Amino acid sequence: MRNFNLYQKLFLSYLVVILISLTSVGYFSYKASSRELEHIVEKQLTQVVGNAVYHTDYYIRAYERAMVSLLSNNDVKRFIDLPEGEIGYPYYELRKLVKEVGIEPIFIRNPEITDIFLMNFNGNAMYVYNGINAGSFTKEQVKEQLDYFRNNTTPDGSLVVLNHSILPEQTNQTLTLVRRIRGLSSTELKGVLAIELRASELSELWKGIDLESDGYFFITDGNGNYVYHPNAAQIGKGMQEAIHQQVIEAGAHAFTSTIDGKSRMFMSRRSQYGNWRLVVSMSVDELHKPTDTIRTTTLIVGGFTLILALWLAIRFGKSITGPIRKLKSAMRETEKGNWVILPLPNHRDEIVELINRYNLMVSRLAELVDEVYQAELRDQENRIERQKAELQSLQLQINPHFLYNTLETIVCYAVIKDSKEIYEIVKAMAYMLRYSVQTHLEEITVANELKHVLHYLLVMKHRIGREFDMEVDIDPAYLLRHMVRLTLQPLVENTFQHAFADGVEDHHYIRVHAGEDDALFWISVEDNGVGIEEVRLRELREKLSENRLAESGRTKGIGGIGIVNVHRRIQMVFGEQYGLQIVSEIGQGTKIMMLMPKK
Repeated sequence: MRNFNLYQKLFLSYLVVILISLTSVGYFSYKASSRELEHIVEKQLTQVVGNAVYHTDYYIRAYERAMVSLLSNNDVKRFIDLPEGEIGYPYYELRKLVKEVGIEPIFIRNPEITDIFLMNFNGNAMYVYNGINAGSFTKEQVKEQLDYFRNNTTPDGSLVVLNHSILPEQTNQTLTLVRRIRGLSSTELKGVLAIELRASELSELWKGIDLESDGYFFITDGNGNYVYHPNAAQIGKGMQEAIHQQVIEAGAHAFTSTIDGKSRMFMSRRSQYGNWRLVVSMSVDELHKPTDTIRTTTLIVGGFTLILALWLAIRFGKSITGPIRKLKSAMRETEKGNWVILPLPNHRDEIVELINRYNLMVSRLAELVDEVYQAELRDQENRIERQKAELQSLQLQINPHFLYNTLETIVCYAVIKDSKEIYEIVKAMAYMLRYSVQTHLEEITVANELKHVLHYLLVMKHRIGREFDMEVDIDPAYLLRHMVRLTLQPLVENTFQHAFADGVEDHHYIRVHAGEDDALFWISVEDNGVGIEEVRLRELREKLSENRLAESGRTKGIGGIGIVNVHRRIQMVFGEQYGLQIVSEIGQGTKIMMLMPKK
């Protein structure tokens, strides 16, 4: 938002605050409602499954009591003790007694029972049917049935409920209640007693379970086969392995899974009989309908609130930014020099007060600018004159001691002998004097300034009494570059006066170099003299930073007035950002650089 204008910042700020508020309220209320509804649904499913298990176990317990009467019947126990292959009178006598005394009364009390049969582990079996026609079984069939029941009953004689029938045509239509029993001669369990009853009777218990339009209730046995299902075609078939595994692992907790591409919630309970699992299943979409209604209502109300809030934010933002934009436009005109006075609105607030202050400021600025402009016109001519005077003053501040010493040297040579040295000195002095008094020309070429330095060296040769060659390392392309007149010679003279304080020796040198850096053109004068002490160097740099002309005597001992005035003359011609830079180290020498614009 750094580069946005005020209106955009206000609008985005309101938008963020509104969205955060609506999102937070909607999200947390939706989550809280969802959790509460899921808790209610899970509690409801728990009650449904619990009731179904209770009624189922209660119903089966009634048939278990019917079996108890047979368990206490001595004729039944004697039948269990019959030896293998018994088909004589005892077999038929016991069969008749068990049927007439024990089984037929049970049929009368429980007409939904289809058949009751006994088997001992010696291969003897008897079958009694209730109103249905069924034939007898071969020894092989009896053995198969006996093996099946021995494998699917518990050794402790507890009741087991199986989705199984000895009659093939009754498969998936009956349930078998079976348990192991003992005879009279031993406490060892030597046979099985089974009652088959119609599954439709149990179905009546579960028809009253209301699970909405898309929910249903089913029962599976320990192997995952459907014992009961609202779709009769599913009875006897196995449920999906993944669902069966989740039913077992979930225990008493609800879980969600997908069947036929549809997400559903399941909850199961285990029956006391037959390892049955009674399972309730409801569509997740059906369960989430109330939550979806809450979400939809929240979105509609939130959307309407958002639109209303944004409309108010836009109106409020414009009421603030509108006057500010007018104020901004007026300021732009003011920048161009057009003094604009804004009309004040009828109402009063901080923005109107700001406009009023702006109008006052513009009025005062207009008056002040006019005053400054008039004063500037009056002072312009005076400034020009002062600058000319300052330039001339700088030119006249050349150290006169050099001229005095040179004249003394000429006198000496004139007295001693008539020689060409006097001619060289006088000729060089004449050129230097003419070059120095050219007050009408401030900028000169590097070549002209070097020529002036060469005449100075010619004079210095006779003053110091020996030849001295100055190193000049300047590219010919730089010779026609412009520089300020009478700036290089004072620096070379400063070197002779202060760098070689004990006299010029053979190892001494003065090197003049030039180059370019970015937008700068520079000329340096470097020597290997005694250098400048730190205190004096710091004082000289401070003097240069003042950007003022030097006064005689104030820089004595660190270069006189020459260095400071050369620095100031360069600034007056080219600007305050140019001038001299000095680098020096005691015993190592000094390097002075003239910085000028690259033209």
